[in-house]
Amino acid sequence: MSIFEQLSSYDHEQILFCRNDDVGLRAIIAVHNTTLGPALGGCRLYDYASEADAVRDVLRLSRGMTYKAAVAGLDLGGGKSVIIGDPAMKSEAMMRAFGRHVQSLGGRYITAEDMNTSVEDMDNIRRETKWVTGSGGGSGDPSPVTAWGVYHGIRACLEVIYGSPDVAGRTVAIQGVGNVGYYLAKYLHAGGASLLYADISQKRISRVVEEFGGAVLEGDEFYRANCDVIAPCAIGGIINTRTIPMIKAPIIAGGANNVLDDETRDGEALSERGITYAPDYVINAGGLINVCAELKGQSHDKAMSDAAAIFNTVKRIINKAKSEGTTTIRAANKVAEERMESVGRLKRLYV
Repeated sequence: MSIFEQLSSYDHEQILFCRNDDVGLRAIIAVHNTTLGPALGGCRLYDYASEADAVRDVLRLSRGMTYKAAVAGLDLGGGKSVIIGDPAMKSEAMMRAFGRHVQSLGGRYITAEDMNTSVEDMDNIRRETKWVTGSGGGSGDPSPVTAWGVYHGIRACLEVIYGSPDVAGRTVAIQGVGNVGYYLAKYLHAGGASLLYADISQKRISRVVEEFGGAVLEGDEFYRANCDVIAPCAIGGIINTRTIPMIKAPIIAGGANNVLDDETRDGEALSERGITYAPDYVINAGGLINVCAELKGQSHDKAMSDAAAIFNTVKRIINKAKSEGTTTIRAANKVAEERMESVGRLKRLYV
C-alpha cells in the first residue's frame, strides 16, 4: 500500500517527513483532522523495525488523537509525531531540529511528550517553536493526569460489571509500569486494589513492588492472569487474535494507545467473549485534557477534575454499546464522528 493510499484509508489531512542527518533526525508528523481545532498529539521516540512500521504507528496514533479529543469534548484536532531511532541517541540538537519542523506547520500541529520523550525535550523543542506543551514552564509531565483518568475509567467499568465502582478488593494486572502505569498503580494501591505487574524493566518492577506490593507476571501470564481488570499501559496492538483466547479477566482498561491490533476484528472478538473493553482513546484522554488545560491557562486541579469525569464518559460509551448491540469501540467512534460532523457543519455555515 502506498503512502497516499494509507493516508486515504485513515482519512488524514497531511503527513510531513522530516530529516536532518547532522543530528540523526528522521521523523514523521501526521495531521489527521483539524475540524475541531489544531491537531495536538505527543512526539514518540522509538526504534522501529522499519519505516513502514513507523508510518503505520503515526497514522494510527494521530487518528486516535482526533477521536480522543472529540469524545472528550475538547476543541482540538488529532495529530502525532514519531522520531525513528534508539532513544539513547536523543540530544538537544535533535529536539531543536524537530522543533523547527513543527514550527514550519504554523500551528496546525502542537506537540507534547510521549514515549521516550520528556519535559526537558519539550523545553528544547520550545527553543524553536511555541507550538509545544508540557514543557518545564507549562503543565509538565502529563502521566499523573492520564493515569487519574484511567483509574476513574476502570472504576466505571467495575460499576457496570459488578455494580460498584469500588476498587478495594479488586485485582488489577498492569502491563507497563513506567510513567502512566506507575501512577495508575499508585492510585489503585491507595484505593485498596491488589496489583499484578508485567514489564520488561526489572528496575521499574522493583520500584512498584517495593512501593505498592503485589506480584510479578512473566510473558503471557499477563493475559492469563486471574484478575478483575487487565490494564495495558505500554505498547499497542497487544490485544489480538493470539492473545484474546488467553484472557480471563472480564475487563480490559488501560493507558496504552491502539490496544487492539485491529479495532473491528478484535473489538468483535472481545464482545463475543463477554469482555468489556474501555476504548483506549476514551479512557486515556487525561493527558490530552492536561495539555488542553495548559493551552487555556487552567490549573492542574482543573485538569485532574476534568480527567475524573472520564468515569462518566466510559460508562456512557459502554451503555451505548449495550443499547445499540455493538462494540464499545464502534460506539465511541460514532460519538466522535457525530461531534466532528456537527461542528464541521456549523463552521461551514459561517465561512
